[in-house]
Amino acid sequence: MAWVYLLIAAAFEICWAIGLKYTQGFTKLWPSVLTVTAMAVSFAFLSLAVRTIPIGTGYVVWTGIGAVGTAVLGIILFGEPITVWRALFLLLIVGGVVGLKFTSTIPH
Repeated sequence: MAWVYLLIAAAFEICWAIGLKYTQGFTKLWPSVLTVTAMAVSFAFLSLAVRTIPIGTGYVVWTGIGAVGTAVLGIILFGEPITVWRALFLLLIVGGVVGLKFTSTIPH
């Protein structure tokens, strides 16, 4: 269940990161309220996840999924550039996240 919590936390991290763009420096009320709410939900689920998952692994997976998801949505929603190098480095992040997930389940 901890990995499900971590995925939920990461999804809400993507929401609040994208939400920051819509708050316009926290000058827009409802986007700001939704963004801060997404932050709270993200942190709450992260805290549940790291009760079981090692903090280093949990935090890196959370930020990795959030970073890749935010970058992809930035490309889709805001027309941010996608280059071969950018795609390559995003894939490296994904590889690192997947590697950490699988190696954290190997018994010591």
